[in-house]
Amino acid sequence: MALTFRGGLLMNGHKNTRGVQIEYMPSPDKVTIPMSQHIGTPATPVVKVGDIVEKGQKIGDIPAGLGCPIHSSVSGKVTAITTLMLSNGRRCKAIEIENDHLDTVYSGLEPFKKRLGDTSAEEIVEIIRNAGIAGMGGATFPTYAKIQSAIGKVQRLIINCAECEPYITANHRLLLEDPASVINGAKILLKALSLRKCDIAIEDNKIDAVKKLRKMLSESELFDVHVMKTKYPQGDERQIIYALTGVELPAGKLPADVGCIIFNAETCAAIFKAFHTGMPSVERIVTVDGDCVKTPKNLNVAIGTPYSKLIEYCGGLKKPVGRLISGGPMMGTAEWDIETPVTKGTSAILVFSEKATRQYDQKPVCIHCGRCIPVCPMHLIPTTLAVYSEIGRYDICDEYDAMCCVECGACSYVCPGAVPITALIRKAKDNLRAQNAAKAALAASAEKKTASETEKGGDKK
Repeated sequence: MALTFRGGLLMNGHKNTRGVQIEYMPSPDKVTIPMSQHIGTPATPVVKVGDIVEKGQKIGDIPAGLGCPIHSSVSGKVTAITTLMLSNGRRCKAIEIENDHLDTVYSGLEPFKKRLGDTSAEEIVEIIRNAGIAGMGGATFPTYAKIQSAIGKVQRLIINCAECEPYITANHRLLLEDPASVINGAKILLKALSLRKCDIAIEDNKIDAVKKLRKMLSESELFDVHVMKTKYPQGDERQIIYALTGVELPAGKLPADVGCIIFNAETCAAIFKAFHTGMPSVERIVTVDGDCVKTPKNLNVAIGTPYSKLIEYCGGLKKPVGRLISGGPMMGTAEWDIETPVTKGTSAILVFSEKATRQYDQKPVCIHCGRCIPVCPMHLIPTTLAVYSEIGRYDICDEYDAMCCVECGACSYVCPGAVPITALIRKAKDNLRAQNAAKAALAASAEKKTASETEKGGDKK
């Protein structure tokens, strides 16, 4: 019997590219590489206009704090350092590189030569940090920091192969075509965390990958392959933990707080590549699909490649575009610029016509049907949160645990009144964060003032 969680919904997966092998797309004439491709501080450029760079060379670094270094995905000449508008409305620096198409690999890169058994956790963390690897499932949290925070605290390593978002098949194809890279990356993580067991969680709509993994791992005592029921959002870490352990992750807690740590399949492959070849995170697999795309494909592409080039490589567009989405249709981000570059977090590019997107002629209205409640994987009352968010009562949203929402979009998907429930809850969360930040700043200012007055009083004495 397939493992699952409470809530969620069954939906058409639209896995149109599940049988389409990954193609290595030639890198474009120019790449634009953002300095912010991860959670944390944006990288600072360490090259200047006119510099000649090589593939895998560091072009952006994080001098301090949370973040990942950025590397060139091609060899060529730095032609500009510009400011790029991100899909979330924020701006960051980006480095434009004119590709010389020689793919000259940076001379400073080399495979890791020590035996894994003789390697310390600190060495593994440092290699992963220098490789600039961030979570490739979409969250983009720096992988080295995730490992550091979990050492000595977790008993269970989970590899997330659910890929529950509709349309996306990048991880599925990776498991079919290069499962060894995922498994070897997981072994490196096991060593770093001093664990002897790894769970691979995969949905039952990928039985071919399940069979392949079980055959490869039949004689290994390190791995267990668990089949999950195909249900959205099975790929959320809270739902995977519950399905595997029966433990619900408490509000405000991290997986490590219940003894678990979770990594995406492609993140594992990137870790193995960094050890095996020395090459940092400079490329990724992207599913290109949608009813506007002539020939949907799975492509391995250089970071910094414009979306337009991927679409062009897939035969171009066959219909006028209604919506361009980075990531899946449920939790992905709507993009307004087809020249937006691929980043470490770009798992898919979906191009839909107006006809394929949900259209309503009337104003959104809640009909109090309650359909959003049973599908919420976090057991919230989405309709109540949406109502109070719309009138600006964020204090009540806080009382109803708005911050626990994972923004999976299941509530909006089932709403017959077309209420943008997820967007309204996101608005409430943003306002609550802003209020909390303002309170924290005020408290810090008051504390600083008190300390200053105390110090002055001491000086007078």
